[in-house]
Amino acid sequence: MNFYKTSLMGALIIEPEELHDERGFFARTFCQGEFATQGIDPKVVQCNISFNRMRGTLRGMHLQKFPYGEARLIRCTKGAVYDVIIDLRPDSPTFTHWFAIDLSAANHKMVYVPDGCAHGFQTLEDNSEVFYQMSQFYHAESAWGVRWDDPRFGVDWPLGPTTLSKRDRSYPDFR
Repeated sequence: MNFYKTSLMGALIIEPEELHDERGFFARTFCQGEFATQGIDPKVVQCNISFNRMRGTLRGMHLQKFPYGEARLIRCTKGAVYDVIIDLRPDSPTFTHWFAIDLSAANHKMVYVPDGCAHGFQTLEDNSEVFYQMSQFYHAESAWGVRWDDPRFGVDWPLGPTTLSKRDRSYPDFR
């Protein structure tokens, strides 16, 4: 696997190394040893799938509060998404900065979201599916988020959202 730094401290783009032959290709998407070598806690306790019927669906910006903070490894397994991370770690040099990347079933890229960063995405195609590997179990009382269109961050979303949950619309501006 190839690991690339992003503009956010600790957030990484991960590209599997594809081994091609006449059948197609083979690639690892997770290796505890390689992740640990990159300084990534390789603990995975839960995996989730998010299926989204409509292009323009927006999910985010989500995270969990301490002590239930979670790192996430995100991959789009069907369709395509515009994936966004916002750094909400007060002690980080990239505090309140954001980073975005197109993830798709075709490009096989993944993104590592460190604990303390909000995560969300917008679907670029109908019937898009996102696969999450989580370092922490879901803890409903610790779940929170920031508004997807908060002017403090100025995330440049590619589409106007077609579908957005009531919860995601109700998050307050970040203070």
